[in-house]
Amino acid sequence: MLLMDNSIITPPSFLITAMSVLSLVSLVFLGCSEIMGKHLKYSKFWNVNNSGKSQVKLSSRTGMLIFYTPAVLAGLASFWIFPHQGFRFLLLTSALTFHFFKRDFEVLFIHKYSGGVILDSAILIGALYFAATAMMIYFQHLSEGLPEPRIDLKYVGMVVFLLGISGNFYHHYLLSKMREDGEKQYKIPKGGLFDRIVCPHYLFEILTFWGIFLISQNLYALCCALGVSFYLMGRSYATRKWYLSKFENFPQDVKVVFPYVF
Repeated sequence: MLLMDNSIITPPSFLITAMSVLSLVSLVFLGCSEIMGKHLKYSKFWNVNNSGKSQVKLSSRTGMLIFYTPAVLAGLASFWIFPHQGFRFLLLTSALTFHFFKRDFEVLFIHKYSGGVILDSAILIGALYFAATAMMIYFQHLSEGLPEPRIDLKYVGMVVFLLGISGNFYHHYLLSKMREDGEKQYKIPKGGLFDRIVCPHYLFEILTFWGIFLISQNLYALCCALGVSFYLMGRSYATRKWYLSKFENFPQDVKVVFPYVF
């Protein structure tokens, strides 16, 4: 099946179409839930919407390792499961594995924590990242042997991906420098694009997933990029609302996730 003027290559498969739509709808739902105040419970929002029922709290480090490690393992396993694939497949698998490995590295060595993660949210996010990684790789495997797209975007995708992970790492580093060891207090972030948007690390994560789509040029990867964009925009909107409620001097002109726009 050739879609969008031959720029997306996807084999004719009900499974791929169904999982693509399901992933997109699920992530859009989570993004809308963030806007409406029903948050996944990590970072600033780990203890909101407490219904009174007993919940298992994890340290932020443990919870975030649950977020990302299954996806790293899925990426590493794919090199063994699918050893003889094309260059596009190798780029996609390497990008996914490196992205989630970088996140684990940041969890262990960069981030400084003040909150926690509720186990239910850790399991949900870890499962979503694992499933997205595994299915993106598997669906790319199913696309092997199909004609290359007429508009080949994998090298553009590599540039966008590298820009995304670099900007994401840089702004995570800036966040870590705001807080001394052992300090728990939240502060208004400064430096980099924090002077323009409340969550530049989310903006660059969005770029990372769009880079992954451009490398893949697969329908499922497109839906993941769209879904992650909607979710992180919703989470960024909720974060800006939180800052406005906590800091009287929070700059009103700082946008949500796209400078000067939203």
